[in-house]
Amino acid sequence: MKQYTVTGMSCAACSARVEKAVSKVDGVTSCSVSLLTNSMGVEGSATDAQIVEAVEQAGYGASPKGTATESENGKANNSLEQLKAAQDALVDRETPKLRNRLIASLIFLVVLMYFSMGHMMWGWPLPEFFNGNLVAMGLLQLLLTVAVMVINQKFFISGFKGLIHGAPNMDTLVALGSAASFGYSVYALFAMTAAQVKGDMDAVMSYMHEFYFESAAMILALITVGKMLEAHSKGKTTDALKSLMQLAPKTATVVRDGVEQEISVDAVKKGDIFVVRPGENIPVDGEIIDGTTAVNESALTGESIPVDKQPKDAVSAATVNQSGFIKCRATRVGEDTTLSQIIQMVSDAAATKAPIAKIADRVSGVFVPAVITIAIITIIAWLIAGETVGFALARGISVLVISCPCALGLATPVAIMVGNGKGAKSGILFKTAASLEATGRTQIVALDKTGTITSGEPKVTDIVPDETFFEGTGNNAGKLLAIAASVEAKSEHPLAKAIMERAKTDEIAVAEVTDFSAVVGNGLTATLAGKMIKAGNLAFVSKFVKVSDDMRAKAVEFSKEGKTPLFFAADDRLCGIIAVADTIKEDSPEAVRQLKNMGIRVVMLTGDNEQTANAIGKQAGVDEVIAGVLPDGKEAVIRKLKKQGRVAMVGDGINDAPALTRADMGIAIGAGSDVAIDAADVVLMKSRLIDVPAAVRLSRATLTNIHENLVWAFFYNVIGIPLAAGLWYPLLGWKLNPMFGAAAMSLSSFCVVTNALRLNLCRVYDPKHDRKATPDRKNKTDKPNESEEKSMTKTMNIEGMMCGHCEARVKKALEALDAVSEAAVSHESGTAVVTLSSDISDEKLKETVEAEDYKVTSIQ
Repeated sequence: MKQYTVTGMSCAACSARVEKAVSKVDGVTSCSVSLLTNSMGVEGSATDAQIVEAVEQAGYGASPKGTATESENGKANNSLEQLKAAQDALVDRETPKLRNRLIASLIFLVVLMYFSMGHMMWGWPLPEFFNGNLVAMGLLQLLLTVAVMVINQKFFISGFKGLIHGAPNMDTLVALGSAASFGYSVYALFAMTAAQVKGDMDAVMSYMHEFYFESAAMILALITVGKMLEAHSKGKTTDALKSLMQLAPKTATVVRDGVEQEISVDAVKKGDIFVVRPGENIPVDGEIIDGTTAVNESALTGESIPVDKQPKDAVSAATVNQSGFIKCRATRVGEDTTLSQIIQMVSDAAATKAPIAKIADRVSGVFVPAVITIAIITIIAWLIAGETVGFALARGISVLVISCPCALGLATPVAIMVGNGKGAKSGILFKTAASLEATGRTQIVALDKTGTITSGEPKVTDIVPDETFFEGTGNNAGKLLAIAASVEAKSEHPLAKAIMERAKTDEIAVAEVTDFSAVVGNGLTATLAGKMIKAGNLAFVSKFVKVSDDMRAKAVEFSKEGKTPLFFAADDRLCGIIAVADTIKEDSPEAVRQLKNMGIRVVMLTGDNEQTANAIGKQAGVDEVIAGVLPDGKEAVIRKLKKQGRVAMVGDGINDAPALTRADMGIAIGAGSDVAIDAADVVLMKSRLIDVPAAVRLSRATLTNIHENLVWAFFYNVIGIPLAAGLWYPLLGWKLNPMFGAAAMSLSSFCVVTNALRLNLCRVYDPKHDRKATPDRKNKTDKPNESEEKSMTKTMNIEGMMCGHCEARVKKALEALDAVSEAAVSHESGTAVVTLSSDISDEKLKETVEAEDYKVTSIQ
């Protein structure tokens, strides 16, 4: 997929216009435009020049993003430069510009409002020069308004450009409203000068009341505030990519000719030998050839427990070596590392995720031409009826003034602003207007287990002493904990820390041990009070002591409950078992219950084994458990769930970032990783799962409020436009002065804002008024039907795949087919195992793969 940067887009109508224009170019097979990242992804054979030309003809700008140079083995060898360029491209430069525009606008607007409303309505004093000099006051208002219009000229350039290209947008509505008010005011000013020359002071005073310069300027200032908030939120959504890019290691220590050398990570080649000391980041993906250690993989998996590693085990870039010195062989470098692939997945998901179209944007294409047409027809009709040009022009301008899009434009952003404020007070942060609008439409919630449903920190849950070991009566559990704490005191394993925390809480004394030794992947040994202590899993401890059937049964029971049983023995006798587990949060079951009462299906995703996952899922009360999901697998699961309904993903780890971005709505737990928070659309600052149903509740209330505002905005126009056009003048003698049209416009905006303020009364944690969401006919959330359950697989033998990037291309192409639910691709075996949800011809599968420049030799 070729990536392009697009400039000049201001709303969803713009992105749709660009996408439509590029899709028409010969050779383009698919095109997706992201308003959030101002980027565009294009697939096909069209050249960059053709793509850029199509975008420019649509009224926007485009430029291809930089491509990597390649080394001898065909891999990108300037990834650091690319990352730096990509990070620079994501810098938010729009918000400072809009802030400066707003400040400059307000300086002129305050003076303008003083002269117009301050003096005319409340009699505020003016300099002596202006006393009785109404023309001078009019000229000053004109100059101040022109200054505000020049400052905000982008509205007019974008709005009228869109109108010229047949694609009016929100800027078009703003520009028309402001221009109409300004144009009529200029007309009134010239009419005033004519009356001044004739000495008709009554007419001069009447024209003074027909100035609407302040309306023209105020509209621009208010919309600039909304644009600035939108730009700021858009800038924050791209922080996910920046955070992922910052994880990339910069240097590596490689061994060449027997000498250690520190080089740029770009210079590391596949097969190079590199070393990693305790505390250092692993630079590229590799395989350990010497040494043992524990690696903190939370940067990629989100799991807090370090993984023990030994020779032949794989290690990944950006993970942290915590204990031992290791020597590794590089297996994947550059764009093929796990980290790079996660970055690519987040980037692709952001590029293909269509922004929620604003209702005002969807209707603007009809509303604006309709208003202009009505105004023109009104003028012509009154001229034909024999009225003067002034009368007819006043009626036409009244139509434009009363149908000013201020109420229409404020209907959504004001409700969003109040809803966001209410959410912020509750510790629920919606990053964008789209996220607040869409969260309430969620039909499926996918919950990550660790750190989301559970606390993410292991704790001691059970202490079971072997009564035959301990002599006499007393606190045998405390005695077992004392033995365990004494041995684990020298270990840095998270499970050891859980035992130490429990010992500290129970005020258990810790004794000194000698001959301490850690057996990687098994357990610990040490000497305590002359006795050889063994601690670890059943397989390790049972080598030295006999474990009774009762104790074995206890261990199995703990495992079924999702707990990790740790065995402790002294010399040749078993001391007992201590169970440690990542415990479920107190509010998780209630949160799941509330979500289900809202008609939302709850699914739990985890990389844990099925037994542990089912135990946690049962405690939480979720509808479905999907276990054994790898980091890139969560994103694939979300794609499948999206076929059944609108999906919200709730997570806290970096491995959740692709899934958070792919989901219709990404919700991050505030205590999670920064990348997960940056990738999400909603952040729960209190790190409580109960805030998820609260966010849905607030979103639904906001969406209802938006619909009410839009109904009022349109109802007002339906009533006001006929009145402004003079429809009732022949029958009742009613005619609308543009001044009253402007007043009506202000009243409509006041009603919209007042209605939005009611959201402050919303009780986001009160489930009493919850209702089940209306089923989506196109996306049912119930179980798949029989035809969906029936699936078949085909194995394709493919030539030409050389790396993980090739795998990704083939996988993406195949899974883009409607009949393909999943494609497992391996460049090493040269196969693609395709799971089908419906019939598809072998010829179509072959054609799809060969379109990516690979050769299909057979399909079985």
